[in-house]
Amino acid sequence: MYECLDLFSEPTGAWFRHAFAQGETAAQRQAWPVIAKGDDALVIAPTGSGKTLSAFLYAIDRLMNHASDAREAGGSRSSKPAKGVKVLYISPLKALGVDVARNLEAPLAGIAAQCKAMGLNPPSIRVATRSGDTTAQERRAIASHPPDILVTTPESLYLILTSKARRILSTVRTVIVDEIHAIAGTKRGAHLALSLERLDMLTAEPAQRIGLSATVRPAEAAARFLGGARAVTIVDVQSRPAMELKVVEPVEQMPESAAPANRSCGGAGSGKPSGLPSISGVTPAMMRLAERQGTAAASLGPPQGPLRTRADVEAGETTSAPGNAISADERAGSVWPAVERSILNEILSHHTTLVFVNSRGLAERLTARLNDLYAAMPGHGDADAPRSDEPYAGQRHFHPMAGPSTNLIHPHAPEDTIAMAHHGSVSKDRRKRIEEDLKHGRLRCVVATSSLELGIDMGSVDLVIQVSPPLSVSSGLQRVGRADHQVGGVSHALFYPLTREQIIGAAATVECMQTGDIEPLSIPRCPLDVLAQHTVAAAAMEDLNPDDWYQTVRRAAPFADLDRSVFDSVLGMLTGAYDSEAFTAFRPSLMWNHEEHLISARPGAQRLAVTSGGTIPDRGQYTVVLPEQEAGKGPRRVGELDEEMVYESRIGDIITLGTSTWQIQDITHDRVVVVPAPGRTARLPFWHGEGFGRDAGFGEMQGRFVRDMVNGLHDGDCTVASVGVAPSDYPASSDCAASSDGMTSSSDAAAFDDGTTDRLRSDGLDGNAISNLAQLLHEQRIATGAVPTDRTLVVERCPDEEGDWRIVLHSPYGKRVHEPWAMIVGNRIKQRYGYDGQVYACDDGIILLLPQSDGHIPAAELFTVDPDDMQRLVAEQVGESVLFTARFRECAARSLYLPRTDPGKRVPLWQQRLRGVQLLNAARTQRNFPLLLETTRECLQDVYDLPALRRLMTRLSNGEIDLVDVETQAPSPFAETIMFGYVGQVMYQYDQPHAERSAALLSLDFDALERLLGTADMTAVLDPDVIHDVERELAGRTFWNELDERDVAGRVARYAKTHGPFTVDMMMVELHLDAERAVRELDGLKARGEVLTGLFMTNPGRGNGSRSTVDDAQPGEGAESYGGMGKPVGGMGPDVEMADDHRPVQYLHRDVFRRIRARSLSKARETIKPVAPAVYQSLLLDRQGVGPVGGERYDGADGLMRVIEQLEGVALPLPVWEGAVFPARVRGYQPAMLDELLASGDVVWAGEKTAGTKAKDPGRIAFQPADSELLNNTAVAEAAGQRSDDAHDDDTAGDTAPDDDAGQALESVRTLPDAILHVLAAGGAFRAERLAELVRAAWRPDTEPVDLETGEIRPAAWSNSQFEDALWSLVWQGAVTNSALTPVRAMTAAANSRTTRSVSVGRTRRRARVAVQVPVLMQGLWSAVPTVTATAEQRSLARIEVLLDRYGIIAPPLIDAEDVPGGFSALYPVLRRMEEHGTLVRGMFVQGFGAAQFARRDTVDQLRHAGEGHSRSCVAIEVMDPANLTGAAVAWPQYGGQASKPLRRAGGMVVLDHGNPVVYAAVKGHHLTTFTDDGDTLRRAFAELAYALQRRPSGSVTFADLNGEPLTARTEAARILHAAGFTPCPQGMKLYR
Repeated sequence: MYECLDLFSEPTGAWFRHAFAQGETAAQRQAWPVIAKGDDALVIAPTGSGKTLSAFLYAIDRLMNHASDAREAGGSRSSKPAKGVKVLYISPLKALGVDVARNLEAPLAGIAAQCKAMGLNPPSIRVATRSGDTTAQERRAIASHPPDILVTTPESLYLILTSKARRILSTVRTVIVDEIHAIAGTKRGAHLALSLERLDMLTAEPAQRIGLSATVRPAEAAARFLGGARAVTIVDVQSRPAMELKVVEPVEQMPESAAPANRSCGGAGSGKPSGLPSISGVTPAMMRLAERQGTAAASLGPPQGPLRTRADVEAGETTSAPGNAISADERAGSVWPAVERSILNEILSHHTTLVFVNSRGLAERLTARLNDLYAAMPGHGDADAPRSDEPYAGQRHFHPMAGPSTNLIHPHAPEDTIAMAHHGSVSKDRRKRIEEDLKHGRLRCVVATSSLELGIDMGSVDLVIQVSPPLSVSSGLQRVGRADHQVGGVSHALFYPLTREQIIGAAATVECMQTGDIEPLSIPRCPLDVLAQHTVAAAAMEDLNPDDWYQTVRRAAPFADLDRSVFDSVLGMLTGAYDSEAFTAFRPSLMWNHEEHLISARPGAQRLAVTSGGTIPDRGQYTVVLPEQEAGKGPRRVGELDEEMVYESRIGDIITLGTSTWQIQDITHDRVVVVPAPGRTARLPFWHGEGFGRDAGFGEMQGRFVRDMVNGLHDGDCTVASVGVAPSDYPASSDCAASSDGMTSSSDAAAFDDGTTDRLRSDGLDGNAISNLAQLLHEQRIATGAVPTDRTLVVERCPDEEGDWRIVLHSPYGKRVHEPWAMIVGNRIKQRYGYDGQVYACDDGIILLLPQSDGHIPAAELFTVDPDDMQRLVAEQVGESVLFTARFRECAARSLYLPRTDPGKRVPLWQQRLRGVQLLNAARTQRNFPLLLETTRECLQDVYDLPALRRLMTRLSNGEIDLVDVETQAPSPFAETIMFGYVGQVMYQYDQPHAERSAALLSLDFDALERLLGTADMTAVLDPDVIHDVERELAGRTFWNELDERDVAGRVARYAKTHGPFTVDMMMVELHLDAERAVRELDGLKARGEVLTGLFMTNPGRGNGSRSTVDDAQPGEGAESYGGMGKPVGGMGPDVEMADDHRPVQYLHRDVFRRIRARSLSKARETIKPVAPAVYQSLLLDRQGVGPVGGERYDGADGLMRVIEQLEGVALPLPVWEGAVFPARVRGYQPAMLDELLASGDVVWAGEKTAGTKAKDPGRIAFQPADSELLNNTAVAEAAGQRSDDAHDDDTAGDTAPDDDAGQALESVRTLPDAILHVLAAGGAFRAERLAELVRAAWRPDTEPVDLETGEIRPAAWSNSQFEDALWSLVWQGAVTNSALTPVRAMTAAANSRTTRSVSVGRTRRRARVAVQVPVLMQGLWSAVPTVTATAEQRSLARIEVLLDRYGIIAPPLIDAEDVPGGFSALYPVLRRMEEHGTLVRGMFVQGFGAAQFARRDTVDQLRHAGEGHSRSCVAIEVMDPANLTGAAVAWPQYGGQASKPLRRAGGMVVLDHGNPVVYAAVKGHHLTTFTDDGDTLRRAFAELAYALQRRPSGSVTFADLNGEPLTARTEAARILHAAGFTPCPQGMKLYR
């Protein structure tokens, strides 16, 4: 112990002994001697082994003893060291750098204190952090007063080297590169390697380099990267991290399981008490929690705590919680409810839990679900409430999401929040707070992505949970190492696989983590775009000698093999050697003086290198649009696809975007053209982010693991259909044998042998995970005859539901191998068969979609490639791919050939692509253009793994790997995961409307559907009306009764063929069979695959014509009910048990099921098509409570308040509000109801009017609740010297002196409107007289009149008329309001009287006028429209909530009609984030509204059933009513004759029949227009119009013409109007009140 401390000074050694009583670690003991000698070192040791301190301590000791260093260098004791950075620490993550800087405080302070205790004067050692989050002021401070230790990132180091601040790095003596494995294998690492060489050019002597890593292999590659041309000593501790890993599966039968779905927890043969929890992976802490909550004891009722029994889990129960958008029935069969509850239990059982997921969207959703479940738990607010020191406890609106997801879920009280999300989309400040609180143990749970993966000291984290297998083995080690991150700590981690296939990945990952078999590190070779960027940056700081620069570059490991000719071509590209006309748009940034042999920079090169530098690609989104002929009048935009997703897609693919399915028609350079494909079997476009897929080496390990598992698998005795594989082809370990009828026997209860089981248990798999894995491998072997392993690849042919063929190559070797292989196969299909085979790859294989006639092509020959031709074939085809185009643009931007036009803004993607395509076309005219070479290298070396593919092809050709070709009638379990995994992902991880979900499920066959759901409960999928129709068709087929009674088998078989879903009881009653014989025959039919079992309808037998059913029998009559038997009859197996909800199992013949499924699918596909606007119009009328006269929904002031909440912010003329909108919704509406709400302060009204009209002319009125977050009076805020939250920061608030405030106040009231706002800004409400007095006192006019004769200043003339005009102008600007509407009503009455025509009274002509007194216009209390404090994001979310409440759907035509600030584009980013969080779904719901439509799931479900319960009567409403879409979001129908053009103006009426406009009435213009010729419809429409007009307060109404034809003639239209209540008159038809 402490053997190496003699290398340090006495204070440092004393501090270490005091701080670490256990002594130095193995890593420190081996690293310090190497570091002390000044050698470059690579320290490899597990997490929590003291690596960081081993790298820093010797450098800190040298800083503390700088005088001794100076004397050793020949200087005097009094000489001062050079000013600058001495230790440079480089972190791949900003958060890791901040954490390390914080952790350095302890040794620095401790050693300084020890120096003082020894009577020494320690120097002041400063530490600073420089990253992308560092402010400009902090950066300037670092440059002017450099710290001794600088913590930075690779990008920030590059920026320092390319600025004047690089002088502070000339004194660097030690460079520490942490987590070197995370950057060495990427272009970011190559970028850092050149930065380190440029750093050595600045220093007097090369700085010592120390690399740190816990997961790197091979170590020699990392050492070569670290040192470049220098020798590096590898310090490899060769110790395994202390880990306790478990693979937890909370359910015994996972959703993909094909086990009988009707096997219940407590049924016969279960072997377990039904009340006991059977969740596996339960820790002692969880059991104590269960006992405390009373869930561990057996109980007949459902559990009351978070732990649930397996029966509950299998039944799909979910805890109802606020904000839970997924109902229990829709999550039935999903593993998610069980996983969520199990994770919550673990969180409650530990101090701090860190949950890792593989995507940001899943992080947000899981966080929301955990908080919902926690909030729903009884009594959780006591013992488990957050601690009082938690900084979030006092927030009024706290939500677990952060950054762009803030406020996107229902809020929870602080005591109801247990989890927070941390990922790249979280705001910088929020992430910092979460990291700080996590480190200090103030958070119970954080759900994170890789943002918290590397090296960060997590303090009190005592458990790590990984949902789904980690992205790589090294990633898994890093994530698990966050638990108990300290010297000697043991990391505890749980892995939760979500599918049975993920159990394989999780188990293989755990084995590799335990043995240290991590993915090998591969350093990019000569990335020319990085070289070009650094060349511009270096030349911008000083002129470069090409020879010297070439030698410097080659010292970096990634460029050690750089050819001089390639180097010269890069210099030529940067200096304008390619000077053809095609390159005129691309200005070179450097100049090459061949005479002086120097490379110098052109003006602006430094700015270019700084603003456009870096290696992180600017990935873009392809716009997905409808073709012009399909979009109608609505927008064409559907959504976006990432470039990687586009690369995965082919023309003709059916993909899922939002909740709708689309077929790709075309892929251009910047967009994807799609058409709707409702209900078609689709797939999600795969996206793997920055990762390239599974490593081939790990894939081989996973395949070897599967081979070992298959060899240890034992099958029993059951019968399965042969799939064309001879019995001899089965693995030797299989106990299956072929029977005489071509069937193969195997067991339903597969299990592993003892040795394999012990191995799996040592890997941490619980019992459920082991049984699920055994069942999966057993089913795969039965389906395909062989399981894909590292030595066996399986080609599976399977017909799809449309008769085409799907060919699946099962291979474990990963996407990097499969992608180029699929490219070769796709090209072969195109060359040999003349069509695009739609080939795409994933980690687990390759999928081909082929037409029906080409399903039997020789697949073995198709997939076999000559290893010598492979490189050429891929290189020839990759240049024409979308991948190549995208990567070329990224390489061009990285080489500064496509710089940003505005450094502060992101270049629009279409501009990037346009310039990228221009440069690509120009580059292809040149030979060996550097960017073409680099893009090809990146695709073939970094993205694809061609060496691994070559080895695989060689082994295939040599026979080391077998290629098994089989044909199946239904997809095997492995194939289902590849082809149908998206269905489960959309259904369970994302929210999907019921109709879309049913159509997606029905597109699968029964076996795939059963495996996906994990249960055969299809009552929510199959349409009951279709089942009844099929039963009625089969009702006449009673020939099964004609068979001999002794032919039981024939009678049972015919009974099944001629019935819909039936139970054993029903068949026993109708065939007069005993239970034993009935069950035995049904078991035989099921074994032969002729009947299916499950739950197909709620009440089987009903609606089946005149047949007798059990439902018709009286209690106690007929045969004994099977469900009432006391014990199973002989021969009964688990297939005849009761279902989980105690309903008897139903039987259905496979042929009958196909008929029902086909019809249900057809009906479902018809249902999910976009509905016509008329259907949505009917839904909208019902949603807003608008019905025919007498059918108003709301009553009284409370009902009026609900209407105002729904129509918040809609601006309409007051007569429209009180004459049409409110009466149509509130029964018996009276203005006094509105006055009551205004007087009580519950409602505020604000004016709105277009410019160019007089102040006292009436405008439009908008009503809003007084507490609405949309209330934002910027005018009053500015008058009060405040600034709006939306437009300003608060960094200068309070800086103005009181005297300045007074001066600003005087300046701000030089106009009457400013004076009014100045008075009202202080608060309060005033009568007009008092307000006028205050305004007059505060008013300071712009010009003060002067008496020309005396020279005296005369007081400004005050005019009541000017004051009134100014006040009303502010009213119509939305700044001032009144406590009543009396002034507006008077103003409206006056305006109407002025526009009234002269009328004849007796024999004289006179005008009817209403004399309006001025005081009437000024009555009431005047006040400023209030402002509710809210952020811009809160206002956007509030606006979206209001729009959703009003319309149900948010689509561009509706937003355009609303006149929302910024339009649909302003709301779209927030809508997208709400969709990602699961609050909204996106799809094409209404025809003509565009493809980007957002709605809640329940609204979409209502829309799919719009014909049920919605208004079927004619409804007459005001054309400007928000419930009327015609003339706004929907165009007016075609009309004939000389009819006047319908207009959306106040006073007009439209009559809707089933949502379709049938009559338009221009009341003021005296015109009628009809849009239908149907007499019955017109009779109903005119009658409703008459009722609506008679409800108006105005007098009689006259119409002069209909469709341009006078109504004075006796026409059919006049007779219909007369029947509706209109009376003929000289002008036409008149309606009297």
